[in-house]
Amino acid sequence: LGILKSLQDIHAVGHRVVHGGEDYSDSVLIDDKAIETIDKLSHLAPLHNPPNLKGILACKEILPGVPQVAVFDTAFHQTMPEKAYMYALPVDLYERYKIRRYGFHGTSHRYVHSRAKVLAGLEDKPSRIITAHLGNGCSIAAVKDGNVLDTSMGFTPLEGLVMGTRSGDIDPSLPFFLMDQGMSAREVSQLLQKKSGLLGLSKGLSNDMRVLMQSAQTNKHARLAVEVFCYRLKKYIGAYSAVLNGLDVLVFTGGIGENAFAIRKETCSGLEYLGIKIDEELNKKAIGKELLISTTDSMVKVYVIPTDEELVIAQETQKIVSKLLNS
Repeated sequence: LGILKSLQDIHAVGHRVVHGGEDYSDSVLIDDKAIETIDKLSHLAPLHNPPNLKGILACKEILPGVPQVAVFDTAFHQTMPEKAYMYALPVDLYERYKIRRYGFHGTSHRYVHSRAKVLAGLEDKPSRIITAHLGNGCSIAAVKDGNVLDTSMGFTPLEGLVMGTRSGDIDPSLPFFLMDQGMSAREVSQLLQKKSGLLGLSKGLSNDMRVLMQSAQTNKHARLAVEVFCYRLKKYIGAYSAVLNGLDVLVFTGGIGENAFAIRKETCSGLEYLGIKIDEELNKKAIGKELLISTTDSMVKVYVIPTDEELVIAQETQKIVSKLLNS
């Protein structure tokens, strides 16, 4: 695009790394120890950390001496209290394998939470904010005074909300039932990861919410997929409002959250008891742009905020490299 004339124009490289485990609660300058840790955590994110690491090693080879920064998807959620991130399993499984809730989409949640505080005039003030990242992958987070108290994705990105092809929350005994019916462990994993969610509920029609919304009036399976999606999201908003002891701001982001006004309307319908009132006209106008969509008398401010994970990565990289250069 003509932005860079040569590799010498690159003074730093920022990487999105999915899993930082308990080792990283913030972005970090990449050194040999960080590379070793990211590699060590690959068993927790086998589809993501290895390719993330390949990118880091490639840049190290092509751009020797150029500082690199890792921005972790899990980092923003590391403020969760123990009671929120621990599963009700034998504690020695946590001690041995670090089985716990980690949460994902942290870079997105971090960005829209920060923007929401600015837009709502809550900078340097107490705040109770729920951020809903809704795309092919979906997650929701409860954030109080800048600290995540809970989030829907867990040990892996499979837990929580209904997603494009992922099931989200299910009865933990279902995989064993399916294996008793003759499915292998790999087949069950593929079912939950690649064939469930909106795709499964719509009987294979689509994992794309746009297709399902267009078909919902005439296709009962498409309609069911949309209804289950909104119901699960509504349930989490109610639960997280309880965790936060009230709610000041609700944020919708991600491909669905930013564009599907009908999903936002259906999700917020019935949440008036929480103080959430949606302005229908503003809601319809909020297509891929930053906008307040709640009514003037709504006790909770509801925003559509397009996410910008790349900006967060760039800002974090600049911040860390500037400290390095000034030290």
